[in-house]
Amino acid sequence: MRCNDAAQALLPGARPGSRLADAVPAWLAAAHQAVCLPGPRSAGEPDAPWSGMIEDRRLRAHPSVRQDGAVAWWLVDDTDHHLAREALRTERERTAFLARTSSTLLSSLNLERCMDVTAQLAAESLADAALAIAPARGRRLPVVTCLRGAAPTSALEAVDADEVPGLGEALRGFPPVPSRWIDPAAAPAWLIPEDFGPVGAIVVTPLPGHGVPAGALVLLRKEGSAAFTEEEEVFARLFAARAGAAMSAARLYAEQRAITEVLMRELLPPVLPRITGVDLAGGYRPSSDHERIGGDFYDVHPATAAGEPSLVTLGDVCGKGLEAAVLTGKIRNTLHALLPLADDHQRILTLLNTALLNAHTTRFATLVLASVARHGDAVRVRLTSAGHPSPLIVRADGTVEEADTRGTLVGALPDVRARTTTVTLAPGESCVLYTDGITEAQGGPLGDAFYGEERLERALAGCAGMPAEGIVEHVQMLASQWLGGRGHDDMAVVAISAPRSPHRDAAHDRTPDGRTA
Repeated sequence: MRCNDAAQALLPGARPGSRLADAVPAWLAAAHQAVCLPGPRSAGEPDAPWSGMIEDRRLRAHPSVRQDGAVAWWLVDDTDHHLAREALRTERERTAFLARTSSTLLSSLNLERCMDVTAQLAAESLADAALAIAPARGRRLPVVTCLRGAAPTSALEAVDADEVPGLGEALRGFPPVPSRWIDPAAAPAWLIPEDFGPVGAIVVTPLPGHGVPAGALVLLRKEGSAAFTEEEEVFARLFAARAGAAMSAARLYAEQRAITEVLMRELLPPVLPRITGVDLAGGYRPSSDHERIGGDFYDVHPATAAGEPSLVTLGDVCGKGLEAAVLTGKIRNTLHALLPLADDHQRILTLLNTALLNAHTTRFATLVLASVARHGDAVRVRLTSAGHPSPLIVRADGTVEEADTRGTLVGALPDVRARTTTVTLAPGESCVLYTDGITEAQGGPLGDAFYGEERLERALAGCAGMPAEGIVEHVQMLASQWLGGRGHDDMAVVAISAPRSPHRDAAHDRTPDGRTA
């Protein structure tokens, strides 16, 4: 074989007369054999164009067959191009991994699930094991640990985060400590997964959240594995940024859900208390466009002393959804504070109107107040409507009367005026309070007709003598059938009835102050 000076410098073993296999790398010798002996290639033979490593350089080999059958090989240094291609391939893989990470993490708003996925993805692609650590709960750290190829495990560790260099800072949102500054031998036992063995390298990086730290990510490599490079640490921070955003979103969602649950418990209509000698029932169905809460409401405030009337309120706030529900809560709380004036309906409406006007809200409400007290076998009800549909009185013979009360709505005008009327319910008779969601339920055979006051009155005529709960259920059932599954507004109904046989059991007929009625 012959070679020029450049080839001689690259292949010191190449001498005239020496065997090719002794002078060149195996990949180049195999390439030469493939050119000289064309035909089917055996397993392991390189494909053209040929390339391989010589010392720390990657070269591409191009053959040229001469007329005498000899083969001249031209070796071109391809190291820089190869490194560029590898860097591009690695960057594409990492970009695809980060895209999958974002998609997987953001598919769940459960914090525990986000921590599991974070630890599992990091263990599979970034290290031999990974730990996702959330901010401390009291004196314990929520930790999810995952070994490569295994399922994540959760624990609450009663440990000091500052035992691990950089972990305390990461949990507080400070920049990460470089891996080379962390002594793997200093890792506490709780940080190392069971059966992991000696730790060779550690990366600790923050999980940044929305305004506050979401936690920290710890990556572990076994002893004997390659140390984390600077590029790998940068990539770990990119992964941590996505994981932290997902964990932070999940935590915010959990906090908002908890707040919503608390608000819902306060805003939902209550279980009606027992009023001595009075049969009460209420029903509420929120708008089909919203869940559980809305602008309709009712409350029952039992009398604080024997002989005094109890106050029943039912109202409808303009609008639907959360904003209407918040104003509903404000009205209910204001009415509760005005209970000492329970028998002075005009005074209550005036003060409530002032409170709503001072709240600078553009919403208003309609309201009906009912002061209820038993007198002998009958129940006397004082009714005041403030812009609300007049209550309906169901007599024992099936006659349905509209209570003679009218008034202006609350929260819209400087002055609110209303007329109060008093009705007496004989045993078996009822007073029904309702919101316009009942009468404005749109449905029927063609789906475009309101349920209306006339249908409601006819339905109530058939409820003569029924207990309050039966009346409420009957009205709700008929409204639901009329809707036929179509959308509707909030609907609320309350029935106040005089029992046919007033209950005298002393265990039940006690006022809140403990006296028997």
